[in-house]
Amino acid sequence: MSEGRREDVLAMLRAKDEPMAIVEIADELDVHPNTVRFHLENLVAEGRAERVQPKRRGPGRPPQMFRAVHRMDPGGPRRYQELAEILVLGLAGQRNPVAKAVSAGRAWARRIMADDNRSASGARQSARWLVKFLEELGFAPQLRTVAGEQQVGLRHCPFLELADGGSDVVCPIHLGLMRGALEAWNAPITVDRLEPFVEPDLCLAHLGVNEVPRQE
Repeated sequence: MSEGRREDVLAMLRAKDEPMAIVEIADELDVHPNTVRFHLENLVAEGRAERVQPKRRGPGRPPQMFRAVHRMDPGGPRRYQELAEILVLGLAGQRNPVAKAVSAGRAWARRIMADDNRSASGARQSARWLVKFLEELGFAPQLRTVAGEQQVGLRHCPFLELADGGSDVVCPIHLGLMRGALEAWNAPITVDRLEPFVEPDLCLAHLGVNEVPRQE
């Protein structure tokens, strides 16, 4: 009921061209002014309403005036998974979707690393940084060596629902993320390939030597 009443107060502000006082709103809604004051304080804190100075100043303390902030509700529901599904389907329907997915992941990683001034001095350091990067993204990575090859095991997929139905695009995006981060650090290693779901709870990133000449 409290949230419903708050929306009533906001709707009242939105319906008026001029700012309203607490008593005016209370009269319109037939509620106590303290109830209106409580909801207005919350609406202001949420950025959905704002206090304004009264136009006229007379004797006595002027009333507090409020108006709605005309913008999309920042507290409204979000549907990011649906947006992600739309983008994945759109990318999957293009020509060369795998190459474009890798490129998109690489570009995003390089963008978020734009202010990162680190420059890797060796393969071990680069691998540690890659693991840290993947930890921050929620991949639960594990650095390991198998038959002399360095690998990063990914025990969690932060895009699991999308990967289940669109691994042809989502997994290449992950590959691009890792390659882009290593490129941003001017690392001597890269991710040669990414094997999705080699086990039900494991994807494998195979590390190799970066054959692209390092820029000094």
